[in-house]
Amino acid sequence: MSSISHFWRDPALPFIEARGVADGRKVCYARHSHEGFSIGAITAGCSTYFDGQRWHEVETGTVVMMNPGVVHACNPIADQPWSYLMLYVDMPWLRGLGFEPLARTLSTSTGLYQALTGLYEQLIDSQLHSEHKRAAAEAFFSQLRAQVEAAPALAGQGNERLERAACYIRQHCTEPLKLEDIGEAAGLSTSYLIRAFKQHYGMTPHGYLLDHRVRYARAQLRQGRLIAEVAHEAGFADQAHLQRAFKHHLAATPGHYRSAQ
Repeated sequence: MSSISHFWRDPALPFIEARGVADGRKVCYARHSHEGFSIGAITAGCSTYFDGQRWHEVETGTVVMMNPGVVHACNPIADQPWSYLMLYVDMPWLRGLGFEPLARTLSTSTGLYQALTGLYEQLIDSQLHSEHKRAAAEAFFSQLRAQVEAAPALAGQGNERLERAACYIRQHCTEPLKLEDIGEAAGLSTSYLIRAFKQHYGMTPHGYLLDHRVRYARAQLRQGRLIAEVAHEAGFADQAHLQRAFKHHLAATPGHYRSAQ
């Protein structure tokens, strides 16, 4: 995995993380989400991209954008080669620049593609100082904010009981949870909860629970904590269970992710 996939992090820039994948045929994602904002570029070949609403076929030069919490996936087409890069960015840092979630989920702008790949190359360049990288990231996201319109407010469009179920899962994701517990907290029958939750969030309550456990584990692994410790604390049965879920949701093993430089 490490020969085709590389994570980059810098302790001096904790608000941003990068990933480059040289051979996307080896990397498959289940539907998942991120706590922060994600933006990526297809650097060769083509793939499928689920933006939370529909599937797209994307190709070299396409930029994909995922707002926080939006369920998405990007996967190979048959055995066609493709490669891509991704940036994962914390929303509190972005909001400090005046940046908000975006209305668009993809772009074929050559200028945006070149700016994004240019930022990625600067971030992973070990010869550049962290402050240079910070300035480059600030410039890019300030420009992105000016180029792409913000998403409209979603007030009043949600289902209050489903939101209550999702909130309960997020708050208790590291604890043993039964479907009946979630339904009781939300005031919903389990049959309705399963059907309506998947329709609203793009994944089942169990999938949503695993997604948030993986998010929790990812944050702990970034701090260099032991995988077995994190697996237990995140609510997984054992390290092997974390391994399976982590690879399913992030197309990387916990060890590969933890060891990023």
